[in-house]
Amino acid sequence: MHPTIMIRFMRLKKRFLQMQLFQSRLTEVPDWPANISGFSYAPFRPGQRPGSHLYPTREQIKEDLLLIKPFTQKIRTYSVEGTLAYIPEIAEELGMTVTLGVWISPDEVRNTQELNTAIEITNRCTNVQRLIVGNEVLYRGDISPDQLIEHIETARRHINVPVGTSETWMQWLEAPELAEHSDFIAAHILPFWERSTAATAASTVIAQAQQLQRQYPDKPLILSEVGWPSKGNATRRTSTTPAEQAISLRTQLSLLAQHDYPYFVIEAFDQPWKTGEGTPGPHWGVFNSQRQLKLQLYGPVEEQVRWRSVLPNLVIHLRPGSWYTTLAITIVLYCALIIAALAYSRLLPLWITLPISLLWATCLLAGIAIESHEFLEAVWGPVQPRTFLPARCKYDNALKVSVHVPCHNEPPDMVKRTLDSLQKLDYPNFEVLVIDNNTQDRTTWEPVERHCQQLGPVSNSSTSIRCQDSRQVH
Repeated sequence: MHPTIMIRFMRLKKRFLQMQLFQSRLTEVPDWPANISGFSYAPFRPGQRPGSHLYPTREQIKEDLLLIKPFTQKIRTYSVEGTLAYIPEIAEELGMTVTLGVWISPDEVRNTQELNTAIEITNRCTNVQRLIVGNEVLYRGDISPDQLIEHIETARRHINVPVGTSETWMQWLEAPELAEHSDFIAAHILPFWERSTAATAASTVIAQAQQLQRQYPDKPLILSEVGWPSKGNATRRTSTTPAEQAISLRTQLSLLAQHDYPYFVIEAFDQPWKTGEGTPGPHWGVFNSQRQLKLQLYGPVEEQVRWRSVLPNLVIHLRPGSWYTTLAITIVLYCALIIAALAYSRLLPLWITLPISLLWATCLLAGIAIESHEFLEAVWGPVQPRTFLPARCKYDNALKVSVHVPCHNEPPDMVKRTLDSLQKLDYPNFEVLVIDNNTQDRTTWEPVERHCQQLGPVSNSSTSIRCQDSRQVH
């Protein structure tokens, strides 16, 4: 082998080893706290969903709360429909407190039923700390702010605990009238939806929480949803992994504890029915839908290879710097392809391998021939290779189009060439109006006027070119 190419091979090997693209890495993050501020809790399991009125049993709810209790004594719910109404009393038996949620939707009959049920539960269960009327209602546009405020005031008249609503942090900044009728600011701060990274999510949460505090200094602030999913959608650039979920959550919880913000982690369990939010929707839980812990709670978090990002980085790091490097990379890739083919062929007998190889070879040669023909035709072919005329559309009752050419002291030759081009438009029913805006120099506008008169109506009687200025129409 040529010594220069051999040297390139050695440099290529060194660059490849230095990239560490295919190695997992350990990330140091704070451990999961012994007791977190609270969990957002929806008890639905696979096959259950609120829209179909398929609810968990009391026994299943109790099993969930027993799993949650070692992590926190506080939960937040979203509705009191069906068996969800049992959550506060089951939590009371286990010594847990509840921030009770009322689901508000465009259905006012259902809203009234939910609100009445929630008022009854709040007055009966002493472990209900506060009542949240509605969840992102204004963000979804389900009802108006006045309707939401009316529901909040209705609840306040019948219970003795703080009442408010829960919205995205941006919605609170845009709706100060809502804060006047809420005993607290319950805000969702989810940097994942704002394309933050797992490493920067914690600082984003703190910054947005501080912004809310500055706007509403006299209102208690509750971060009613903070979290990070374990799965995302790569096509929408919202890709994530369980390792990133662990890194983000552990970092967020540590920073929130330092700033003494009350919060609820969304959420305790994965909810398979939440497909309306796309791929991430069902995967926000700390436990999966089978009630198994997903996160690594302690020690450095091992991040596996992200294959989607490896290929672009590989191309960037191994981009050739000369013809020798290009040749070396080509030889390596060709050898890898041959080795892969040989390894694959050993798994099959010859009578299967040979036809498959011939098929692939045929496809490869056909592709090379086609690409070569297109390349040669593009480089050395005729300027206009088309040998047929394009199909013409039939215009029946074509609408008239008026093209205006405004000008002021423009060079006459430029305007005339513009008109010549417009005259060639392939459309049966249009007009061109040259609108001169007070050009005083006659040597500038008169040539344009004469040119308009020369062009006049074109071959189609529905098409014309006219000149108009501030003094008269020509």
